[in-house]
Amino acid sequence: MSLRVRMFNMMLRHMVKRRFRRITGPHEARAALEGGTHRLPIPSGLLVQRRDLGAVPALSVRAGVIRDYTHAVLYLHGGAYLAGSAWHYRGLAGKISRHLGAEVILPEYRLAPDHPLPAAPEDALAAWDGLLAQGFLPQDIAIAGDSAGGGLALGLLARLCTRGTPPAATCVMSPWTDLAGQGASLRENAEADPILPAEQFGTLVDMLLAGAAPDDPLISPLYSRFDGAGPVLIQHSLTEILCDDSLRMADRLRGFGVDVTVQSWPDTPHVWQIFALYLPEAEEAIEDLSRFIRRAWTAGPPAAGGS
Repeated sequence: MSLRVRMFNMMLRHMVKRRFRRITGPHEARAALEGGTHRLPIPSGLLVQRRDLGAVPALSVRAGVIRDYTHAVLYLHGGAYLAGSAWHYRGLAGKISRHLGAEVILPEYRLAPDHPLPAAPEDALAAWDGLLAQGFLPQDIAIAGDSAGGGLALGLLARLCTRGTPPAATCVMSPWTDLAGQGASLRENAEADPILPAEQFGTLVDMLLAGAAPDDPLISPLYSRFDGAGPVLIQHSLTEILCDDSLRMADRLRGFGVDVTVQSWPDTPHVWQIFALYLPEAEEAIEDLSRFIRRAWTAGPPAAGGS
């Protein structure tokens, strides 16, 4: 672990986690979650354009020299289904775009509490269909996301497996896969996690659901099926409260014969990848993710009936 990560964890623990512990309502949660987004690093040379994916607005992000116009990444942003936006994530999308030499597309999916779950999963599927309508093939697209967006990405993967049209690859960072909160790390990492307060888990879930069951596969992909899925990369921290959301998800995917790569980082904060330009661990993780996607695109679509 670098000295920068150690210092960063201290700052998060004493400033951000304390603020998150005081949250009592959804609008307060959104303000807290978005409070530091203006400080997120933005690489130079970004081209950000509006792009409509049918009924779902989106941003197209390109950075550096675009060499590949036949592939794209559909990136679903984090924010606990309550906060975040495509604009807030343009920096991370730009880093991925620069590594791949390809476009990264950020859908602006609907947020709770005004649009409770499963509004976000429905928008993720609509965004995918919008890309297909614009000429992309399933094997041209990689799906990615972080935290709640990682859960959305895996949930979208499950629905596409049901259709028989999975993407080339799926890459998720610290994914939230079980809104029922059955992972042991939710308790065991409560003190170790430098940013997420475990005691707020139940309050947060209550803000998101409008009568839906937290273990509904449409909302919690840990309970979904993944027949025929292509390769999946999961990056997560061993000290975050959502650690088991990643590890149990990997086991679930392997149960369906999916080729899963898990990268477990020892002391990084939740979704440390958004701090690229600040943390060397973030740069390394994004490089790994980009190589994973490029290999999947080069390999072509999986054989029928398996990964």
